Amino acid sequence: MIQNNMFSTQGIQPLQMKSATESKPSTPAETIQSFGTYLQNALGSVAAQETQSHEMSNQFLVGKANVDQVLIASEQALLSLQLTTQVRNKVVEAYQEVMRTQL
Repeated sequence: MIQNNMFSTQGIQPLQMKSATESKPSTPAETIQSFGTYLQNALGSVAAQETQSHEMSNQFLVGKANVDQVLIASEQALLSLQLTTQVRNKVVEAYQEVMRTQL
């Protein structure tokens, strides 16, 4: 089974309604820092998949890995990289659209 490790779902909790007294308003700087950390972790995961793909290729050349394992690792790395590229393209398009907006 192929798993996407780029976006980890281990820390996801079910949605719950919060009362107005429980919610602490976060500042824009905290939100940006949180989003930046999330992106940094996602890019680190893509880089780790690339490294794993190269290691599997090297193990195949030595005869320690199966062809199937190498192809799966390289395809996972390729798909993660393509997803990252598409997300980047959408973010750039959104930024350009905001910059074109007349105030």
